[in-house]
Parts: sequence; C-alpha cells; structure tokens
Amino acid sequence: MRELKATDKITQKMTRDGAVSENLATGEVEHISSREPETELSASSEESAGAAADLALRAAEHHEKKSARKAEKADTQAVRDGSAARQRPSSRLQFTEEERADPALGKYIDRSDRAADKLDAAKVAIPTKKVLRTERVFDETAGKGKTQLHFEEVEKRPNRRLRHNPLSRPVHEIVHAAHAKVHEVEQENVGVEAGHKGEVLTERGIAYGKGKVRAAVHHHRTKPWRDAAKAEQASFKANADYLYQKALHDDPELAASNPVSRFLQKQRIKRNYAKELRQAEKTAKNTAATAKSAAQKVKDAFKETFLYIKHHSRAVLLVIGIGACVALLFGGVSSCSMMAGSGVGGVFTSSYLSEDADITGAESAYAAMEAELQDMLDNIESEYPGYDEYRVNADEIEHDPYVLISILSAWHEGVFTLDEVQSTLEMLFEKQYILTVEEEVQVRYRTETRTDSEGNPYTVEVPYNYYILHVDLENFNLSHVPVYIMGEEQLSMYAMYMSSLGNRPDLFPQSGYVSKYYENPPADYEVPAALLGSDEKFARLMEEADKYVGFPYVWGGSTPETSFDCSGFVSYVLTNSGLYNTGRLGAQGLYNISTPVSNPQPGDLVFFTGTYDTPGVSHVGIYVGEDGDGSPVMLHCGDPIQYSKLDTSYWQSHFYAYGRLNYN
Repeated sequence: MRELKATDKITQKMTRDGAVSENLATGEVEHISSREPETELSASSEESAGAAADLALRAAEHHEKKSARKAEKADTQAVRDGSAARQRPSSRLQFTEEERADPALGKYIDRSDRAADKLDAAKVAIPTKKVLRTERVFDETAGKGKTQLHFEEVEKRPNRRLRHNPLSRPVHEIVHAAHAKVHEVEQENVGVEAGHKGEVLTERGIAYGKGKVRAAVHHHRTKPWRDAAKAEQASFKANADYLYQKALHDDPELAASNPVSRFLQKQRIKRNYAKELRQAEKTAKNTAATAKSAAQKVKDAFKETFLYIKHHSRAVLLVIGIGACVALLFGGVSSCSMMAGSGVGGVFTSSYLSEDADITGAESAYAAMEAELQDMLDNIESEYPGYDEYRVNADEIEHDPYVLISILSAWHEGVFTLDEVQSTLEMLFEKQYILTVEEEVQVRYRTETRTDSEGNPYTVEVPYNYYILHVDLENFNLSHVPVYIMGEEQLSMYAMYMSSLGNRPDLFPQSGYVSKYYENPPADYEVPAALLGSDEKFARLMEEADKYVGFPYVWGGSTPETSFDCSGFVSYVLTNSGLYNTGRLGAQGLYNISTPVSNPQPGDLVFFTGTYDTPGVSHVGIYVGEDGDGSPVMLHCGDPIQYSKLDTSYWQSHFYAYGRLNYN
C-alpha cells in the first residue's frame, strides 16, 4: 500500500542570515542565499558577566589613575603653599582698643584673630627634623678659624610619591610572561580561559585596592602642609574683609556708593594687602643689609660713570648724536600723524605702540576683574548672607579685547604701561557694569498648631517677614563707553585704532573683529550705473555715503573724525549731501520725520527693531535698490560700514518699515 504524504508547502523569507526556504509540511529549512550566515557572537551569561566586570574594572582603574594624578598634583601644590606659609612672617593684624570696642568692626576683628590663631597652629603642626650643620667661626684664642658642628631644626619634606620597589620589576615581568603563555592556549581550553580571566580580574582588583591605599597614605602625609595652606588663605580673606569694612567705616561716601565701586574697592584692598605681605616677606628675607650704604652706592656709580665717559668719549658722543636723530625722526612722525593720509605716518598712528606685555597684561587684568565679579555673583549668598531668597538677573560678563586696548591707547595718547592703566581699567569697569542690589521685605504667613487651655489643638496664621535680595547686573557694553568719556580728538584716535585693530590682528585672534575686518571683510558692491544716472538726488546721496565704506562702528559717532553709528552715519550723509538737514537724530527720530512707504525707491531709508536692547526703532540704513540677483540691498553702518542684502533671515526678522523723506 502506498504511503500517503502531505503536499509540500514551500515558503521563502528573509532572515538575519539571508534568504531561506522553509517546508511548512516537514519543517525543513534550507539556506538559499549566497550570503554567509553570521557567526554567533552572543556569549554565555558567565562570559558576558565576566566581560562586563572586566570592562567596569578597567574603567574604574582609569578613573582612579586620573583621580590619583589630580590628587597628587593638588597635594604637591598644597605642600609648596604650606611650606611657603611656614616661612612667611606672621600676617596677624594689630588692632587698637578703639577698633576692638567698635561694634561695627568687632565681628571682623574676631574673625581675623581666629584665622590668625588657626594659621599659627597649622604652622607649628608642620613636622620638623634636626639636621647637622657645619659653621665656620673665628677662634680668638687660637687666632685662626675653625669649623663647628651644630644641629639646626628644618622642615620635613614629604615624599612626592611613595617609593617604588626596584625588586618588583622582575616579578612583574615574570607575571606578564606567564599571562602571555596562558593566553596562547586559552582558546583551546574553556576552563583555562575562565580561570585566567578570574586570575586577571583578581590581580586588577588587588592593584586597584593598593592604589587606593597608596593615595590615602600620601594624602594623609601631606595633611599638615595642606592645613597650613588652607589656614593662610582663610587668614588672608579674614584680614582683607576687615580692611574693607574699616575702609567703609572710615569713608561714609564709599559706603553710599554703588555696588560696583565697593566691589572694585574691595579688590583694590586685596591687591594692596597682598603686595604688602610680599614686601614684608621680601624684607624679612633680606634683613642682612648690603655692605655698602645708599650714599656709597651712588658715589661708586658716579665714579664708574665718570671713568667710562673718560675712556669712551667718542662712543658717548656717537650715542648722543643718534639720540638727537631719533628725536628729530619722532618729531617728524608726530607731525605726520596729524595727516589723515596713508603711508608710514598712517600706519604709525593707527598702530598699538605699547609693549606687548603691557597690552596683554591690561587685557588679563580686566578679564581677572570680570572673573572676580562672576565669582561674586556665583557666591552671592556668602557675600550677602541672611536672606530667605536670592533673585539674580545678570547680563553676560564679557568684553572684546580690541575695544579695551583701543580705548586705553586713545585715553593714554598712544602709549601706556600696565601700572599706568590700573585706575583707567577700574574706571572703565565701573562704567561697563552696573550692579544694583536691593532688598525686598514681604509679609508672609505660616500655619502653626497650638494648644488651648483645655488641651485642644488649633491652628493659627502667623505673620513673618520674608527677605528677598534682588541682584541685577547690566553689561552696558564696553564699546558704548568711549562716547561718554572722550572728547572728539580721543574718540577719533579710538576709531582709528578700531579700524586697523592696531595693525595687530595676531594679538587676540579669538576676537570677532578679526573675522569681520581681516578674515571675512565686507564684499565690494557697486550701485548699478543706471540707477545713479536716472536719479540725480540719489546720485548725490551715494556720492557722499560711499566715501565712508569700511569705517568702523563707533557708538555715538556722527562725523568722519569720530566714525559713526547707524543713525549718525545716515544723519551725516543726508545733511552733507545737501538733500535734507536732519541735524543729529537717532534711528527713531529719523523714522519720525519719514513717511512710511510699501514700495521703496533707491534713496529711501529702511528701519529695524530689536537689533539691540532698546525700545522702538533700533537701526537704520539707506536703501540702494536691487542687485543683479534681484535681492534688495542697503548701505548701513554695521561693523564696519558696508552694503548688506535685506533678504537674509537676520534682517527679515528685524525689519520694521521703509521711510521716505522729501529731499531738497
């Protein structure tokens, strides 16, 4: 009898290993794709767990090594600071009986005394040791010198790191060789592989633990020096706080000044106090006076100078002659500097003439003041303790270095030193940053549960004062300051320095001005001749306006001598082209005298809002028609004065209106 079989039903499907054919009747599966099946990469749970543990331990080791290096570096620095603190003279301040009795100063005096006590105790706690020294002395009895031995107490120095045992290296090499040998055969024996991995993990765990122990021991050994460094910092802060409060106490006008003035005064006191400490330390180290008195030094110097001139008279005369020539040369250059032309004179007058060290030092000093201001805002609760809530609203703390150096160069007539500009930096800082600190007291209520005379609980609403400190910081923008502090001559110098960046684009390559002026300068643009030929008034307007393309943006500027801002540029061009005597108007003022239009013609004005934080119209330009691509174009005082397309996303988002004036 013939055996009956179910009809084969074949289906095909795509799997991770490629196409397969499956017989649904028999359950057979045939691989029909030319693609090779993927190798099974999944590991057993034991292997996965081992790999995860291995990875985690490696990560822990890496993190630990990084943390250990960081901690060791910090400990080393702490040792240096602590050793230096031990060698420095006492920083304890001396107070009069009247100062101690003053309740306004008493709190700060107590803090200073406590900090000084802790510093003295920390210095004493630094371990010392006795070392044998030799000393040469003169024996009057014997009439000759002899060498004596004596013990001198010196500070102990901790090991920078725990000593490495040189005998451990052969052991490590043997262990590594054994691991390598095992690794050669571990693929052939799962048991060997598992055992080897377990051994490696154990060794790494032991090494990790030893590293932790070493770091802990090293950290413990450096504790006295770290404590001394920390105590010295605390003492310095406590003394500086007292000196600042003493200054406020003695000068009521300073106490009533704005917060930025007080902030700068506090930083100035800190710097002066640190300078006095350094001077005291230097004086202590140089207690032994030099053999010669000041008078004897002057006498010797005069004698040496006289003898040199006597024996080198020709050379001296030559130097004097060269000096006279240099003086004449600089006199000529100074006269040339009055010319607004090109050539050597122009390059000379538009260049930063101060030393690079003074320029970068001034920038660093200003940046340090900004960092201290940011630190004060970040720690406002410690600066103004005792409030229930702190509300801080602060603009970004920043400035452009070229703006700063151009201001300093113009303010100091071309050349300055770092010492000369300290007061100028503080003046600029006070004008750029406006800090307002106000206290608000709110009466709030809290629910309290009380008990009456019969023992029954009840609730009551109790009023209390809730204290809020409002802290607002406005960044006025350093580039807006010059017009308020400079005359026309200084403002002209500032504009000249900004137009050339002092001919030093290498000083601050991170500045945005380097990109705008050097790397990506404004593209050249020529107004179509057809437009100029068809409208005589528009041609007059553009003839005047085109003279100033490339001039830098100067806030408040309204003449070619001082350069321009946006409204100053448009007002000047309109007036000096003879088309419309506007006087000096702002962007909003120019809009107010214009008639809004929806179909602009070349020569119309174009207005924008929101280009910076000011109400109403904030920017204005001159519409000059469409370019060859059909894009509308304006000429405006950006930074620098340039032609710009109006169909960009930025100008479209800030566009307000077109305006037309009735030109003469």
